[in-house]
Amino acid sequence: MLPAPLFAQSTLDGEPPVGSADRIALWPDGLAPGDKPLHSPRRIVERSADPALPDRYIDHVSTPYLVVHRPARPNGDALLVIPGGGYQRVVLDKEGTALVPAFTEQGGTTLFVLRYRLPGEGRADREAALADAQRALRLIRHRAGEWGIRPHRIGVMGFSAGGHLAARLGTGFDASVYPPTDAIDGESARPDYQLLVYPVIDMHGPDTHAGSRQRLLGDTPSPELLQRYSMQTRVRADTPPTFLLHAGDDDVVPVGNSLLFYQALRTAGVTTELHLFPHGGHGFGVRGTAGLTSAAWPRLALDWITSLPPPPRTAP
Repeated sequence: MLPAPLFAQSTLDGEPPVGSADRIALWPDGLAPGDKPLHSPRRIVERSADPALPDRYIDHVSTPYLVVHRPARPNGDALLVIPGGGYQRVVLDKEGTALVPAFTEQGGTTLFVLRYRLPGEGRADREAALADAQRALRLIRHRAGEWGIRPHRIGVMGFSAGGHLAARLGTGFDASVYPPTDAIDGESARPDYQLLVYPVIDMHGPDTHAGSRQRLLGDTPSPELLQRYSMQTRVRADTPPTFLLHAGDDDVVPVGNSLLFYQALRTAGVTTELHLFPHGGHGFGVRGTAGLTSAAWPRLALDWITSLPPPPRTAP
């Protein structure tokens, strides 16, 4: 069970009830356009024996949704949070609810944590996760006024394989990966900024995370696929300003992933900031940093967001 302050009400699996204000369906009919429900039902697994430190993950997502964490005093900023899980699962707490104290309660940022569709679960569409991310960003922007959010202060924050998906959004926000369904899809899906935390970036070099690559691209991906899904090759001049964070001793998703993306951003003239910490390993989120310099990263991230210049004014 989640600690009581996180949700006014929750179901037995710790999720807000369907239809509640804290749980927002992405698609009008539940399913994305043209999609079919998976044979296996949605599953949430709790891996922690400590009720104060939940560690759930979700898989078999057919009807993706957002869980919203609203601050008592919103500062107008919002983050679409895309947790990791190697494109095999979506972790919900270590890279989701655990962010609430620093980013929402102290930072005043509204968090929208995405439960997205995964490849390799009987679903042939490898763009399903990107479609969910695009739709989520558009939905947040469309309803920004309702939630006290400035529509040009909506970022994305991705972790590990979720960092790969966030980078896909930041470099492919205008890719046509699903048919427009309603007024929400008239909004831009471009994040105003992106934060990538120990992200999967490269798909064809020595620093590749093999599990993410296999689940997204299959057992024998072509050179063209490997190139297309290596995010350092997709950076463009209008890629959002980017904050990168990695630990040098990460032996799951090596630090070379962030270095490749950082260099590509600099070459393209995109505003970027990179923080490399000597210790932390992989998947530390905000819990695995006690006694480490990497414990400072939420404050660094919030300060970086605050430092970003306002968007240019449009002519009246």
